[in-house]
Amino acid sequence: MKAIVQTGYGSPDMLELREIDTPQIRGDGVLVRVRAAGVHAGDYFILMGVPYLARFSAGWPKPKHYVPGLDVAGTVEAVGAQVTRFRPGDEVFGSCSGCCAEYVSAGEDELVPKPAALTFVQAAAVPTSALAALQGLRDAAKVQPGQKVLINGASGGVGTFAVQIAKSLGAQVTGVCSTSNGEMVRSIGADHVVDYTQEDFTLAAERYDLIFDNVANRSFAELRRALTPNGIVVPNSGNGGISYLLKAALRAPFVRQQGPPFLSTPNQEDLVTLNELIEAGKLRSIIDRTYQLGDTPEALRYIGEGHARGKVVIIL
Repeated sequence: MKAIVQTGYGSPDMLELREIDTPQIRGDGVLVRVRAAGVHAGDYFILMGVPYLARFSAGWPKPKHYVPGLDVAGTVEAVGAQVTRFRPGDEVFGSCSGCCAEYVSAGEDELVPKPAALTFVQAAAVPTSALAALQGLRDAAKVQPGQKVLINGASGGVGTFAVQIAKSLGAQVTGVCSTSNGEMVRSIGADHVVDYTQEDFTLAAERYDLIFDNVANRSFAELRRALTPNGIVVPNSGNGGISYLLKAALRAPFVRQQGPPFLSTPNQEDLVTLNELIEAGKLRSIIDRTYQLGDTPEALRYIGEGHARGKVVIIL
């Protein structure tokens, strides 16, 4: 099968389109014919090999036939003897390793049925980014109806899902983005939009019960100025790097307004929750660009520039 293989750590030039063996499945495994694969900042961090802990995902001291891509949408090709939820021909989406390839092997518990309302491209955009938003807002921040929530970086991959999920939890949502993305952020449910090119939300009069930070471009002291007395800052686990999360973790026990850092963990139960939000019309994917499999290096180069509007998806 054709796959993108990472041959080293560094720039997207370390990625090559190669013929490799089709993965084998275990008794509880599912072989998926990939129709689309979502890529995001985490794939770029692993490609760059920073922080060094990321290298344990791909191989040490250099990648060992590592195939990038953590989000998949496709058609079930074959199932192991122990699999009961899926059968060949089912359309599925989920989160597993090695999705930038014609086929990927996933565990039965890493997949859920693809909503009929979504294309494969739209479905592949969902898992990792939407899970980060869901777990950050619902579990780490414990958003309650009526709270004022500010999403810093509302037009990015996680941010676009965070705006919608915060709304589904009953919050009043303010999204921070650039001028060109304001209308899009409003279209997905933001009650208010702050254009960071024209206004500094940390110096404005408005105060928030939660700042969900997807950008890590402001200090905690600056963000704290925009909080209510009982408000908190929760950093998105996928952005800002390990150092950002470590600083937040060290502050959390001693600084009341530092919310708990979290590491988003894919699981079938939360994928089902996302599926329910999609089918209820409360969650949709914003797709910035699509690329063919052979153009995956260009896709990750674009993500590395830090200006993606919504999600970037590889189509096969």
